[in-house]
Amino acid sequence: MAATTEHSEQFSEKHDGLNGNFDPEAQRLEALSQFRTAQSVQMSPELFEKLYLSPMNKVKGELRQTFANPTPIALVGFLLAFTPLTCDLMGWRGAGGSGAASNLSAVYMFMGGLLMIIGGVLEWVLGNSYPACVFCSFGGFWFSYGGSLIPAFAAYASYAPPDAESASEGLATQGFNASFAFWLLFMGVLSFIFFLCALRTNIVFVMIFFSLTFCFLLITAAFWALAEDFTGNALLAQKLLKAGGAFGFVTCMSGWYILIAVLFAIVDFPIQIPVGDLSTVIKGHSERKARRA
Repeated sequence: MAATTEHSEQFSEKHDGLNGNFDPEAQRLEALSQFRTAQSVQMSPELFEKLYLSPMNKVKGELRQTFANPTPIALVGFLLAFTPLTCDLMGWRGAGGSGAASNLSAVYMFMGGLLMIIGGVLEWVLGNSYPACVFCSFGGFWFSYGGSLIPAFAAYASYAPPDAESASEGLATQGFNASFAFWLLFMGVLSFIFFLCALRTNIVFVMIFFSLTFCFLLITAAFWALAEDFTGNALLAQKLLKAGGAFGFVTCMSGWYILIAVLFAIVDFPIQIPVGDLSTVIKGHSERKARRA
């Protein structure tokens, strides 16, 4: 009987609204009720890992229900900066070099750098430490790489001989190539660390960092070869850059796949793409410790 009365009251309120008797307080309470209902829906660990590329963790507050998912923003920035670079490294359609075209520096900085930094900061706000670290690290990488191509930063001009006719002659010096290689080497080390951490996320993310590690190492070898003999090792360096570009292309294709999977999950697309969840396969230290207790 009480349920019938409540239903009649709700119908009467809606009916009055249709007749022009708008009750703002009733509308507010109804909206609040719907919001609380949406908050009560629990996200599965598999879905959380797919959306945020991180094992599910507990954080204080309801920021994940308040703010949008920033993961696709960072992925888009990374892919639109790195995919053209890998095609450049492999020499497709006559492209060549190491992506050192001045017209791409803005792409690296404002697509790769800016979008990844924004995505990383927002992941940090939501309490997702691992993707925040990944996105901010590579955002800094793209800003640094793009900046090194801008003459005003004098990244290579500082290595040019005193009698050089052009600042670009610094690109052919031993000092520049050897120094640049060390930076790429430790980007490879960082990628390997991210690869180990990705074993707690999903198979596609593991593939991204596995291939990216080899990409950085091969490009490092190319720059060291140029540092030893810029002219004599030019062919060897070209082959190493092409191989590094191939590994990078695998990274990009995996990235495009995971971007589609994340976006499909966000919009609740009828077809859901699997990413090979590992968060429930490889148990965390705390979970193993709790089981032993």
